[in-house]
Amino acid sequence: MKLREIYETAIKVGIEADPRGKAGVDAFLALTKRRYDDLSGYLKDACDKEELTNPYIDTRIYVGDPETEVKTIIGGIDMNVGEVLLADRLREKGVKIDAIYTHHPEGWALIQLDKVMEMQADVWASLGVPINAGEMLMDERRTQVRRRLMPENADQAIDAARLLAIPFFSAHTPTDNLVTRYLNRYFEERQPLLVEDVHKLLFEVPEYRLAAQKGAGPYVDAHVLSKKAGKVWVDMTGGTEGPLKVMEKLADRGVGTIVGMHMSPDLRKEAEDHNIHVVIAGHMASDSVGINLFLDGLERKGVKTIATSGLIRVHRDKDGKVVKEEPGALPA
Repeated sequence: MKLREIYETAIKVGIEADPRGKAGVDAFLALTKRRYDDLSGYLKDACDKEELTNPYIDTRIYVGDPETEVKTIIGGIDMNVGEVLLADRLREKGVKIDAIYTHHPEGWALIQLDKVMEMQADVWASLGVPINAGEMLMDERRTQVRRRLMPENADQAIDAARLLAIPFFSAHTPTDNLVTRYLNRYFEERQPLLVEDVHKLLFEVPEYRLAAQKGAGPYVDAHVLSKKAGKVWVDMTGGTEGPLKVMEKLADRGVGTIVGMHMSPDLRKEAEDHNIHVVIAGHMASDSVGINLFLDGLERKGVKTIATSGLIRVHRDKDGKVVKEEPGALPA
């Protein structure tokens, strides 16, 4: 595949799995175009024009000719300068690597992560939270994230890949959409009654089982295991975690248990204060599920993948059946 085709595939599968639906994504792109058209000239010149056709700011090609033929990619959850040097070292040793894939974004795609967070208000609206309330809550949280990321030296890995002439790209929200859809369908099919049932079901997914063997598996407070799960909501996409005050809105709309990749202590306490149970599935394991679904599609098109940087590689066929596990180093 060409690098451009891999990038386009990430956007395509991301839209197909987007919790807003195709119509919601189209509406978001139309609004982005309207905002762009209203900008002053000097601000318009500074815009990333990809935003007009790609709804995911955190999915970009950073380095490399889009027409580059890619037969093998090395990919992981965080591909920083060390991983870029690892790829270069492996190439020196004769390993064929044509591109680097990072799940978590770099450069301008990281600095502007708050833009993709806007989708969370639309997702909450699908649960019944009024869109005006959701947007106001999210605006405050987006500002916090924007101010936190602005001072970051975010171009280090990109600069390393550029100097070493290794194509480099990210796909973040598309694979987060994939794991969100996968787990939502998984729980809808199995209808867990208790919080313990939710916890047990996660262990039946290879990525979570393998992560548990490394001490990083699904976690839930013991005192809620015997409680009824109620409506299970998978919260794993939209850039990063949302605002504290949304928990009250979600509780009012009947959410009983949240399954998330991770959750800050303050957000977890807010959930508990509003009688929402929290199951932490695990960050690396959850990211791995979504990444694997993406990489499996690339492999079926002839692209070889090499996993590193926390990626628990599990291969599935087109029907979703697990055909191979690459757990990496496990305790003896």
